[in-house]
Amino acid sequence: MSTHRARRSRRLPLLAVVAAAGVAAPSVAAANTPATADTTRPTAVQAPDDYYQDATGKSGPELKAALHTIISEQTKLSYDEVWDALKSTDEDPDNPSNVILLYSGRSQAKDASGGDPDDWNREHVWAKSHGDFGTATGPGTDLHHLRPANVKVNSTRGNKDFDDGGEEVPDAPGNRTDDDSFEPRDQVKGDIARMILYMAVRYDGDDGFPDLEPNDKVDNGSAPNIGRLSVLKKWSAEDPPDDFEKNRNEVIYDSFQHNRNPFIDHPEWVDSIWK
Repeated sequence: MSTHRARRSRRLPLLAVVAAAGVAAPSVAAANTPATADTTRPTAVQAPDDYYQDATGKSGPELKAALHTIISEQTKLSYDEVWDALKSTDEDPDNPSNVILLYSGRSQAKDASGGDPDDWNREHVWAKSHGDFGTATGPGTDLHHLRPANVKVNSTRGNKDFDDGGEEVPDAPGNRTDDDSFEPRDQVKGDIARMILYMAVRYDGDDGFPDLEPNDKVDNGSAPNIGRLSVLKKWSAEDPPDDFEKNRNEVIYDSFQHNRNPFIDHPEWVDSIWK
């Protein structure tokens, strides 16, 4: 187990977070109803005061390098441990027996995980074939880009890059796909972008894994790249972090990996690094 910076001793469930902020939790009223979190509400979740101190005042490549050093201090999970972790990180705030599925937005029972078409499984947002890291402990098990997703929708996304356009995905309204790209629903476009950019900062080629970098192409195949960067930057700006995403970052930090996604805490750093 790696060392890490001083941290708070317990996770903050989303209901407690938004209660502290004096607002209502995101509503997910029914099992097949997409989650529509209000991204304009305040939240009590924030990084410890000293977590980003070594990145203060930096920009561009210097900021990226500083953030890489900071977030590389983490506890790593096995791929089997990811199953239980996702039941905490993506818990439905209105139904603690369920998780919220990334692309469809549905609330589904935590124990309905597996390989059947209507189950949920572990989606690698940075497709594991882009860099060929598979499910190896490290990028293949990093919770900051692993999310529960419907098996059929996950298969439709496959290892496609991200871009605008395409035909609507069956069983997942608001998601679109074509031969070489996938467009997620509006409510999670920013989440997708910030997960991809986290991976690009965390995995920089210095720990036995490929140097992951976004680019402005699609159909990247097995190269350690994913696109389109210009679209991801737009999505991050259009869909800022909401309470669900912020709470997820907090749960990963407090209870599992003990590192954070800096672009959830500081979305403005996206444009500072990728000009």
